[in-house]
Amino acid sequence: MDPAPQRDEGAVRNVALKATLLLVLTFGLLAAFVGYVLYARGTFEETQRLVLMADNAEGVSVGSDLTFSGFPVGRVQKIELARTGQARIEVDVPRSQLQWLRASSVFTLERGLVGGARLRAFTGDLDGAPLPDGAVRPVLRGDTTDELPALVASVKRLVENVERMTAQDSDVNRGLEGLRTMTDRMSGRYGMLTALLGSEEEAKKVIEAVGRVNGVLASLEGVVRRLDGLAQRVDGTVARADERLLGAGGVVDETQRAVQQVNAMLGEVRESLKKLDALLVDGQGIARDTRAATTDLQALRAEVEASLRKASQLVDEINRKWPFKRDAELRLP
Repeated sequence: MDPAPQRDEGAVRNVALKATLLLVLTFGLLAAFVGYVLYARGTFEETQRLVLMADNAEGVSVGSDLTFSGFPVGRVQKIELARTGQARIEVDVPRSQLQWLRASSVFTLERGLVGGARLRAFTGDLDGAPLPDGAVRPVLRGDTTDELPALVASVKRLVENVERMTAQDSDVNRGLEGLRTMTDRMSGRYGMLTALLGSEEEAKKVIEAVGRVNGVLASLEGVVRRLDGLAQRVDGTVARADERLLGAGGVVDETQRAVQQVNAMLGEVRESLKKLDALLVDGQGIARDTRAATTDLQALRAEVEASLRKASQLVDEINRKWPFKRDAELRLP
């Protein structure tokens, strides 16, 4: 028996075995990869059904994600038309993602100018009651394209307003023309005054009036200075008069001393008169001593006359020093 054919048959069997093992390994790796991908996408994870009711499901397709804060927490499994005419969107939410959805969660369907529709979930209280299985929730629409007509109308009105503002007879142009006129007046001789009054003639009149007012004020200032000088002189005169009348050694002091002297002299006269009365009584009672009493009366009379002369001199001295009252009157008791 030839050994060469046997070696060829053995080699063929080895190649077939290796090819079979390679195919099995390849299919095994492919199955493992597919299984891993399905596991990673949550295919084998337990889910909970959520039903969303929308007025319009345009842009939403099977396999679209339900996102929370930008992360997918569920996937659309079925879209159908309900008996109420609304779109019924069934979403499978993995059990591991139910912590982000609560009974108080709000769901929105947003459409942008670019790209498809997006289902989004918002939860204000993560500690609220959990979302029950098979819950039916309405979907709020946030369609940007719905706002386009209003936006276009607003832009149109804005353009019309701009056209009216920039027209030749518009208020803005009239205001700018008035501003230009005021600027030209302000650049004139009298500046802001010309702009306020409207012409240089009126501004000149105002400046001349201000000059006249300044002249009057200067004159008044001179008058005030003269009045101040006069008031100072009057104050000096009053001070000197007070010093002459009320000061030490003045007229009042001299008058007081003169009055005191008069009072003293009047006291002496009073005592003399008392003595005279006593002597008269004695003269009437003692007739036989007439000569002696007459002698005493003559001496007493001379004394009284001397006192009266002193009093007259003192009164004349008072009249000389106190000229305010010319008619002096002296009353004796």
